[in-house]
Amino acid sequence: MDNTEQKRPIDPNLVNIGVVTSYLLRHSRPADQQYTFAYTITIHNTGSEPVQLMSRHWIITDADGAQQEVRGEGVVGEQPVIQPGTYFRYTSGTTLATPVGFMEGSYAMVVRASEGQGAANPPGFNVPIRAFTLHTPTALN
Repeated sequence: MDNTEQKRPIDPNLVNIGVVTSYLLRHSRPADQQYTFAYTITIHNTGSEPVQLMSRHWIITDADGAQQEVRGEGVVGEQPVIQPGTYFRYTSGTTLATPVGFMEGSYAMVVRASEGQGAANPPGFNVPIRAFTLHTPTALN
């Protein structure tokens, strides 16, 4: 019989992701095929333990199928720890060559121990981010 400790997988649904997008006309140059969008992400910890966002992975696709892949530590220069029942919100942006596109990706997160319960190797998990549309106000009429 195997006596090794089995770690229970972490449910990525304990972290909910909300997205709001907007087209930034003042930062766009449609004549040069540059359409700039802002996206505001809300990361809500619905679990019972603090979690920390360690890194991000985005795939950004325009209407012509051209893709940009973005990987990096944290978001907007931070690796926020999100306490149970609270959220972290940030705004960032991207530029596409078409007036329509979409983004999807994931966050790599770890469970942070409560005060006094240090963990050298906290359990990690990925939170998928469903595809969301980026579009100019008149592109999807």
